[in-house]
Amino acid sequence: MPSPTAKKPTPKAKAEERLSRSRMPENLSVEEWQIGLRRQFGREQAYTLENIGSEPFFSEFIVANPDSDGRYRVAIRGTTPGENFCSCPDFATNDLGTCKHVEFALAKLEARRGGKAALKRGFAPEYSELYLHYAGARGVRFRVGTACPAGLRKAGAKLFDASAGWRLAPERFGELPAFLKKAQKAGHEVRCYDDALAFVAELRDTEERRRVLDETYPRGADSRALRNLLKTPLYRYQLEGALFAARAGRCLIGDEMGLGKTVQAIAGAELLSRHFGVERVLVVCPVSLKHQWQQELARFSGRRAQVVRGLRAEREAHYREETPLKITNYETLARDLDLIEAWAPDLVIVDEAQRIKNWNTVAARALKRISSPYAIVLTGTPLENRLEELISIVQFVDRHRLGPTWRLLHEHQRRDETGRVTGYQGLDRIGKTLAPVMLRRRKAEVLSQLPPRVDSTRFVPMTEQQMVHHNENGEIVQRIVSRWRKTGYISDADQRRLTCALQNMRMSCNSTYLLDHETDHGTKSGELVDLLEEMLAIPGNKVVVFSQWVRTHEILIRRLKEKAWGHVLFHGGVPSEKRPPLVDRFLQDPDCRVFLSTDAGGVGLNLQHGAATVINMDMPWNPAILEQRIGRVFRLGQARGVQVVNLVAQGTIEEGMLSLLSFKKSLFAGVLDGGESEVFMNGGRLSKFMESVEQVTGAASVAGAAETLPAVEHAEPLPTQSLADEEKPSPDAAASAHAPQQQNGAGADSPPPLADAWTPLVEAGLAFVNAMVSAEAEAGAGAGAKKGLSGLIGTDADTGKSYIKLPMPEPAALGRLADALAGLISNLRR
Repeated sequence: MPSPTAKKPTPKAKAEERLSRSRMPENLSVEEWQIGLRRQFGREQAYTLENIGSEPFFSEFIVANPDSDGRYRVAIRGTTPGENFCSCPDFATNDLGTCKHVEFALAKLEARRGGKAALKRGFAPEYSELYLHYAGARGVRFRVGTACPAGLRKAGAKLFDASAGWRLAPERFGELPAFLKKAQKAGHEVRCYDDALAFVAELRDTEERRRVLDETYPRGADSRALRNLLKTPLYRYQLEGALFAARAGRCLIGDEMGLGKTVQAIAGAELLSRHFGVERVLVVCPVSLKHQWQQELARFSGRRAQVVRGLRAEREAHYREETPLKITNYETLARDLDLIEAWAPDLVIVDEAQRIKNWNTVAARALKRISSPYAIVLTGTPLENRLEELISIVQFVDRHRLGPTWRLLHEHQRRDETGRVTGYQGLDRIGKTLAPVMLRRRKAEVLSQLPPRVDSTRFVPMTEQQMVHHNENGEIVQRIVSRWRKTGYISDADQRRLTCALQNMRMSCNSTYLLDHETDHGTKSGELVDLLEEMLAIPGNKVVVFSQWVRTHEILIRRLKEKAWGHVLFHGGVPSEKRPPLVDRFLQDPDCRVFLSTDAGGVGLNLQHGAATVINMDMPWNPAILEQRIGRVFRLGQARGVQVVNLVAQGTIEEGMLSLLSFKKSLFAGVLDGGESEVFMNGGRLSKFMESVEQVTGAASVAGAAETLPAVEHAEPLPTQSLADEEKPSPDAAASAHAPQQQNGAGADSPPPLADAWTPLVEAGLAFVNAMVSAEAEAGAGAGAKKGLSGLIGTDADTGKSYIKLPMPEPAALGRLADALAGLISNLRR
């Protein structure tokens, strides 16, 4: 408690009190507080100031931060907020007309001899200026020079509002070129700054886009000219989304998941291409969606897209290619900003934009530095937890749309007496502000236009550890298929190996945990969490997740617990008396959002009143089982549209299954789901089954013998240790290896000529070298190249050491080589 004799603080001492960044002083407005914070911070910095103009005070400067290497251009015109300029992002968006760099420059100039007096007199050059005023609402203004002719000054007073600081009304932007031409004729210099001209051009371009689209498509989404916009017909609401994107130029499509945001973006890009000269399109998305975007672009628009991947040199080559559509991922944005800037995209499509909801992440900062005239941002959850998330996403679309963050939070946050945020208010005003650039529809709004069921496939990348398991088992399959090709017969042992290897390939697509029960290398669980975050953000939404394996659900349960999402697990090991309570909890408990099930839940369950979404972590061999899964939700009594999402590991047996299983379902169902064993007998059914196996694993680009190594006669991969017994030559092969030879006139007991004996081994060595060269040449294929190389590397199951798998000749060829070497040694000893 202060003593009675303590003096009151003087005005000077009060002015020197430090401002708090979290608490606004009662005697200041929020604008004054924010300006004061920037003045306080800027004048404390150890920046450097470099004059790059010709005047000592009213000039242009470079303000540099030695610690961060940041450099910003600052133009000083006076001390009143709004008169000066800085190239930093804060100045452009804070609506204060100042920033820490401007305040630093003013402090330095005031400290110089004559600085305070010069700044007090103000800026009065002979030339005039057309500039963008940043304090409050941005606007184009005219600063009259001392040498401005009376006639031009009079014309300027008619065009600009002198009572409002010589401001130019947006509806009169079209008259600006004539005024500048008049100034040129009068011989008077008018300096027009880039940001002001860009502001005028942006507004005029928006008006022109709307005019062109309204004239071309007078009936909007019902216009006949839109029917053939893409190769596939679109729903009416999707056409509305495409037109909205084209009209806005830069927009956010925040439709609920399952409404086809991807196809709306592709259609919007097609409109911008047809009418406004958009050629170069950059798609930014998660790694798991790059392959899907490439397929969707080809499917809907018939355009080929280049997936940017690999090391830096490969990505540079991809950006140099003439392909006008390129697909990249968030993780490489920061490293490739220079490449993207050089390529100069006309349109940037950002998918799953909730990835940039945190403005301070590397990806978010990098994305916001990409400059393009047009942008389409896609996310089903533009606002999840905090208002700042929406601000971060919208800033890429239009950094001025919501105004400065400090004002938005001040107006809409509710705080308690300690300053802690307790809630939000007036959010309807934000919706109205965003209406020109944000479109959001819920399923319920367009349900009448939707089919009762929408299926989609998400391609998920594999980790290197997963690919090792996948490819090692793929090699077993390829060897068995190769033997079948030669003999037309499969032994009982090969039957067991084949089914086991195929099953292991499928399990590896989910996680290594399913195979070794220890490690958890895999991306599907992370992809599921991303999907659930979007789906469960909608109140009342519930999801059914299927996997054939309980261990997949063990992984998922760990992730669900981290998110505190209520769930139940249904599998064959659950006693019959405990099953109904699990179903009841899912249907009746609002906090139970996820139903995890194996195929034991694929029959007999009625979940349509609880969920409208099914996610398949893996694809069953038999499509009938897949339909049984979906039938738990998509059935009579379902009042909502059902969404089915299939997670498929890219470049694996799962991808190969997609196109083949519907045709082969009876064969695969019989063999791999515990059905008829006689399919392995010789005859047509065996041939069809083995051809299916070959197609499925071949489509997966398995890095096995037939895939990685060139076709060389008698070449076969070296067996791994676990397959040593499998690769022992048969008695017939062993006999033929030592059978008498009759070559080049040599006697029956003579060893084969050494050169002939070496030939198969040399060919095998060449095959290995060629494979290495091919893998290196395919480095531009990114992950595909890694798969090819991983097929040449094995891991000893006992020691854990890596080794190279060399292609080897047939045992008979090795036998001939052994005989030849024995003969050579015998001759040398004579």
